Amino acid sequence: MHFSKIKTGFVTNAAGLFLAAVIAVISTVLGGYFPVIGASIFGIVIGIAINNTVGKPAPCAKGLDYATKKVLKFAIILVGAGLSFSQVLHTGAESFLIMLFTLSAAFFAAFIAGKLLGVSSSLKSLIGVGTAICGGSAIAAIAPIIEAEDRDISYSISTVFLFNIAAVFIFPPLGHIFGLSDHGFGLWAGTAINDTSSVVAAGYTYSSAAGDFATIVKLTRTTMIVPIAIAFAAAVSIKKKRASAEGGANFSFVQVFPWFILGFLAMSLLTTTGWVPVHVMGWVKDAGRFCIVLALSAIGLKTDFRSMIKTGWRPLFLGCVVWFSVASVGILVQYLAGQW
Repeated sequence: MHFSKIKTGFVTNAAGLFLAAVIAVISTVLGGYFPVIGASIFGIVIGIAINNTVGKPAPCAKGLDYATKKVLKFAIILVGAGLSFSQVLHTGAESFLIMLFTLSAAFFAAFIAGKLLGVSSSLKSLIGVGTAICGGSAIAAIAPIIEAEDRDISYSISTVFLFNIAAVFIFPPLGHIFGLSDHGFGLWAGTAINDTSSVVAAGYTYSSAAGDFATIVKLTRTTMIVPIAIAFAAAVSIKKKRASAEGGANFSFVQVFPWFILGFLAMSLLTTTGWVPVHVMGWVKDAGRFCIVLALSAIGLKTDFRSMIKTGWRPLFLGCVVWFSVASVGILVQYLAGQW
């Protein structure tokens, strides 16, 4: 009986998963040729292009829903294989102060500017967390917790990506103008640029040593997904609890707790302890990245471009404000702390 349900579920979801997987394979290949853009952006763009031109086959609907909900959470678990707590502890003390200020700056700017601009709560949260932590992966982790719409996920990832590209070209010249050491630039890039590929590109453009250190700092910053995800879950829980109390119903934090984050931690623990061979965990991490691209491709296939256009320029301007705030606060704190 149980096997029958699994078989039926697979057949029901197969068409949508297959279409998203094909786009993910193409996007992964393109991402390899253009790493600064990355497979995730290609996945979303190709998905949106297909959905808003030729359209997607009707039988794909359920599979695409499955990819955007279940596969996305599973992907975050697998991505944890790329995080080693030993590296985090090694650089954490040095970068923690700056990360604390840049994270605070990102969320403060997103909240205040987003409110002034009239941007929706969901979009504010996604742009804030994407800029503060690690771009698409952070957005993918928070989206299911706040029950974000596919349109908002696509818009926020595209917005964050735009300023990632800007950072790759702007940060290295500014670093030379400021007279930053290799170590200082690596610290700035690792705490102020969110997507890993952009951090690597900017860091190694500056110098090999800056690139090495920026990558490690960025890895440390990725750990903030865990407390931020739990904080968002707590906020959603409080909001829903109040709403359910007014309606005479019961609600528990357990209902919105991001259990997949525990899987993320478990994978990170396996990488840290070395209980599983390094090459195996490397495969797991790569599988996680592919699953994220698959899920984001599915989101693109479900996104109506016209509804994104209707959202207007305000979220894009919000992304600019948050990005500028993080970059400015990061370099200022670094200067005051003498880590220039």
